[in-house]
Amino acid sequence: MMAARAPVVSVIGSATCTEDEAGLAEAVGGLLAARGATLVCGGRGGVMEAACRGAIEAGGTTIGILPGADYGDGNPFLSIAIPTGLGQARNVLVVLAGEAAIAIGGGYGTLSEIGLALKHGRPVIGLQSWTASDGGGRPAELTMASSAEEAVELAFQRRKRREN
Repeated sequence: MMAARAPVVSVIGSATCTEDEAGLAEAVGGLLAARGATLVCGGRGGVMEAACRGAIEAGGTTIGILPGADYGDGNPFLSIAIPTGLGQARNVLVVLAGEAAIAIGGGYGTLSEIGLALKHGRPVIGLQSWTASDGGGRPAELTMASSAEEAVELAFQRRKRREN
């Protein structure tokens, strides 16, 4: 008999962010931990560090999938650091590790993670983040939230559940 696995949610966002984005990320991290989810991210600073800080302070577990080959490149709030040496190619690992992704703010790296998540059928919830449409003007399946609470609730409602 296998033990039930904790939900895993990817938090994606830039290594540099505004104070507002950092506050949202920290709240998201804390709310995910309070609901028993493991947080996975790119493991660096900015949104990623703030989300990890929130999760750790709430007693949660965080995983950072690092772009470089050095464990020391991860933020200090990682429970587990996974150095990959893959650079930005590690973005696909970040989004595939989660059952849903919450995008907070972000630059082009975040945009690539949103696209990868959507391509692989992972629900994406945006908080002050990118919006997208296809070449025909049809909106992408990217749900926008107005608060950290709403983003976490939507991620749990729409997550792609893993098989045990």
